[in-house]
Amino acid sequence: MKKLCTVFLLLVAAGSLVFAGGGGQKSSGGSQQAALIGIAMPETHVQRWQKDGASLKRFVEARGYRAEVAFGDADQNRQNTQIQNFLTNGAKVLIVGCVNDGVAAAITDAAQDKVAVIAYDRIIPQSADYDYYITFNNFKVGQFQGQGIETALDLKAGSADAPKSITLFAGSPTDGNAAFFYDGAMSVLNPYIKSGVLQVVGPYPETSKDTANFQRIATENWQAPVAKTRMENLLNNDAASVVLDAVLAPNDTLARAIIEACLADAKYTAKLPVVTGQDAEADSTLSIKNGQQYMTVFKDTTKLAEAAVLLAEQIITGQTINIPGATLASGDLASIGNTGKKTVKAYLLEPILVTKDNWQVPVQAGFYTAEEEARLK
Repeated sequence: MKKLCTVFLLLVAAGSLVFAGGGGQKSSGGSQQAALIGIAMPETHVQRWQKDGASLKRFVEARGYRAEVAFGDADQNRQNTQIQNFLTNGAKVLIVGCVNDGVAAAITDAAQDKVAVIAYDRIIPQSADYDYYITFNNFKVGQFQGQGIETALDLKAGSADAPKSITLFAGSPTDGNAAFFYDGAMSVLNPYIKSGVLQVVGPYPETSKDTANFQRIATENWQAPVAKTRMENLLNNDAASVVLDAVLAPNDTLARAIIEACLADAKYTAKLPVVTGQDAEADSTLSIKNGQQYMTVFKDTTKLAEAAVLLAEQIITGQTINIPGATLASGDLASIGNTGKKTVKAYLLEPILVTKDNWQVPVQAGFYTAEEEARLK
């Protein structure tokens, strides 16, 4: 009788293991263990990265895999240590939003361990040791910013006899996306600058390839205090005798810092310049609704996270890569996947231009938390 009870208990235990299984459950030596996906995000001071980390973890676990999330605090050495920890813990795939090109050594270690790496919304530069990149069409993001200024200032009807004035900001020089954002915007704005309809106050790199001037307008690590200080200096110097009509700001965090600096200047208390952005952060969407920030670009990073996790699963299971809503970059856009060492497969999702006319779009997409939605009502 005792023997029968023991057999019964063993059968029950085995059955519970079967029913505990799901997508991502892996068998090793008769025991089941969910494959680990390591998620390395660059920082927390930009709201979207906190949200992306949470979304990625949620989607990984929903598919039956294990997830570990780490934030690099804008310190590449710290992030490299976090990646090494993922490898030590047996990660099968890494999803990496890198801090800068110093990540390449850690990516080489992953390749040596035969661990696939997905560059997440930032190209991993100067590395030939990974094959996948998932992001948005970031050149189009910049085009939307340029088009926002073009529309708001009615540049098509403008004249060199009554030019509009603009000052230019770019993102972090260590983030390859910053160049795509800037070049996309300038593809729209350069014709107006060259015709005299739009005048630049401060440094003017025609494209990001003008490295010296691009560095002058870049914002190290996307830090809001850096952008605010630079804007204050512009207002007190180059723009002291000018009323700016527009500021090309590369993301929402920097846009709000620039607006804060403008609001402290008596010239702009009644009317702010047109200020661009991206990421549809809740604070900026509220600012757009209230008539301060002019526009943002909604990149549904929840969909990006879901697509990245689907890509990770297809890599783990050896499936043919097929990501609904994403296209494989080709033609001129294929350069989005150029790491400087090779061109990786870049899967692109589409962004959406958001102004006061359609600020509800991210809300309708369920992009915000309940608390953020309440503030937007």
